[in-house]
Amino acid sequence: MSDRDDALRRELGWTGPVETDYEPAAEKSGQPAPEPVPSRPPVDYVPPAQESRTHGADTGPIPPQRPAAPPANWPPQGPPPGRAPVAGPPPNRPHPGAPGPGQQYPAPVWPAPGHPPHRMPAAPPASYADRIPVHDLVPVQRIPPGRGWRRLVFQASFGLINLGPSPDEVRQAELEARIRGVLRGHYKIGVLGKGGVGKTTVSASVGSVFAELRQDDRVVAIDADTAFGKLGSRVDPRAVGSYWELASDQHLETFADIRSRVGNNAAGLFVLAGEGTPARRRVLDPAIYREATARLDRYFSISIVDCSSTMDSAVTQEVLRDLDALIVVSSPWVDGAAAAGQTMDWLANRGLTGLLQRTVVVLNDSDGHADKRTRGILAQQFSGQGQTVVEVPFDGHLRPGGVIAGTRVMSAQTRRKFLEIAAALAAHFPAGDDRHRERF
Repeated sequence: MSDRDDALRRELGWTGPVETDYEPAAEKSGQPAPEPVPSRPPVDYVPPAQESRTHGADTGPIPPQRPAAPPANWPPQGPPPGRAPVAGPPPNRPHPGAPGPGQQYPAPVWPAPGHPPHRMPAAPPASYADRIPVHDLVPVQRIPPGRGWRRLVFQASFGLINLGPSPDEVRQAELEARIRGVLRGHYKIGVLGKGGVGKTTVSASVGSVFAELRQDDRVVAIDADTAFGKLGSRVDPRAVGSYWELASDQHLETFADIRSRVGNNAAGLFVLAGEGTPARRRVLDPAIYREATARLDRYFSISIVDCSSTMDSAVTQEVLRDLDALIVVSSPWVDGAAAAGQTMDWLANRGLTGLLQRTVVVLNDSDGHADKRTRGILAQQFSGQGQTVVEVPFDGHLRPGGVIAGTRVMSAQTRRKFLEIAAALAAHFPAGDDRHRERF
């Protein structure tokens, strides 16, 4: 070994030869040993450029060369040769998920404030039918317009230009859908108003709307006006049945038996007429009314009861005990509105507040001379009390009297108003069993 190697070993503090078990001189003297430098190459390794400079002649500038690679076993692993391994912690090994050299750990992703934490996607449906995207495979067919200039454009373009229904048609479809809503049990609607305001016309018209739009249910109009009611003549003048015949018949076992005791119009509205012949006039009493309507309830889902204009009559009070909703008909004049207001005050004083919440006020222009300003003021006054108010315009087809065969005899504007009345009443349809519900 050369003198240069020995001098380097003494500088590092080694006291023994390489081949034996040696220790630094500082350990023997009790002083702290200098920290070994494992990153320095072994002393016997000299790059070719330095070796030629050390041992060779100086023949001139040395061209730049790439330093030779260190030995394959550098840096040394384990203790020096001839030295026993020292117990200690195992060498650090990278974690399988740790990043490589020159990389950083990814920043944790936290949910944004106000957003729920990320959830695992739901498992796909187990049913084969549920996996079929019906909404994506079946094209959406736009409803063609039913009237107006939109229908003319649709027909002129042979169906290529379909602008869809107008907002007015959409609104009408919503009203009709509400009228066709779910109904459980029976539903009875009373109609009140003083004479001459069109109470009977409103009863027949509202009943015809329900009969036309609810084909799966049976709708009947009942004449409970004891002062020679005319409901039978507005629905079916040929109706020959009466309260007394219906209450006394003990063989009403099917709807065919009931059908022979009531009349009907072209819209499918049935009617139980009152006593219209003065020669054999019989006075209707609460017991006969209760027995006849109880038999009708077995076969009819909706009943429209045309009440008497006398609020204190015994039959009218019997009708009010069994009502689900109410229509108060008023003329669009001050005297008619005052009478309607008194009717509602009479109901409130007798504790029928629940029935008042299900009341629709109809301002019926039966003669076509109503003042627009007066109608607006009256409508605002009634609606301010929480009731729904509908203004029915004058319709020449309904004024002369005669049979109301259905809504097809009405003008479009009048039919729309009766749709609004029926939809407001249908909003209170019972969705459950109604046998024990409170009517008041």
